[in-house]
Amino acid sequence: MYSVEFQDIGLINYIDAWKYQEELFEKLSTNSENTNKVGYLLFCEHPHVYTLGNSGNPNHLLINEEFLKSIQATYVKTNRGGDITYHGPGQIVGYPIFNLRILNIGIKRYVFLIEESIIQTLKYFDIVAERLEGATGVWIETNDKFRARKICAIGVRVSKGITMHGFAFNINTNLQYFQYIVPCGIQDKGVTSLQKELNKHIDIEMVKQVLKKNIIQIFNLTV
Repeated sequence: MYSVEFQDIGLINYIDAWKYQEELFEKLSTNSENTNKVGYLLFCEHPHVYTLGNSGNPNHLLINEEFLKSIQATYVKTNRGGDITYHGPGQIVGYPIFNLRILNIGIKRYVFLIEESIIQTLKYFDIVAERLEGATGVWIETNDKFRARKICAIGVRVSKGITMHGFAFNINTNLQYFQYIVPCGIQDKGVTSLQKELNKHIDIEMVKQVLKKNIIQIFNLTV
């Protein structure tokens, strides 16, 4: 069984979190002593920010710079995969910095296991969630094209067999911010949150504990 270091770094600017990921990536990529250490698992929240992935369409940001300022949001082009998404308070952003070579899994399996961790976390709250064919992330009511909605977005980068970036799980997220983008480049699907699904404010710290436990178990790790 392999080990991972967990850190909840709280509310942090997106750029600062990205730089910190880069530091941990370099640390892990040069680690030749502890071959049982898979890497790091970071949880955090970000101030309002829109991020665009490598393959994203800039036109999927539907507002101009002046409007961005009026809603106290920023815009960052990043080096993860995927299109545009939103990060903000009330959202659990997870950055697993894992050595996939040690885990002996590929990128598709890695994304599958991240999705499964979210699905099992939602199951704890009696919410049935699943995957949507042709799209990454975790969804609700995928069998109804008019009601299908995303509750967790996933966008990753893998270099030297090591992952960066990760997932954005909507808990008490202000969903209005998604109205100003085409989320993940998908125009005909909605976005939701745990708060909206359960119709009540959620204890985000409790969700973090359930999610952390699921990730550790599903990846067969120790903390």
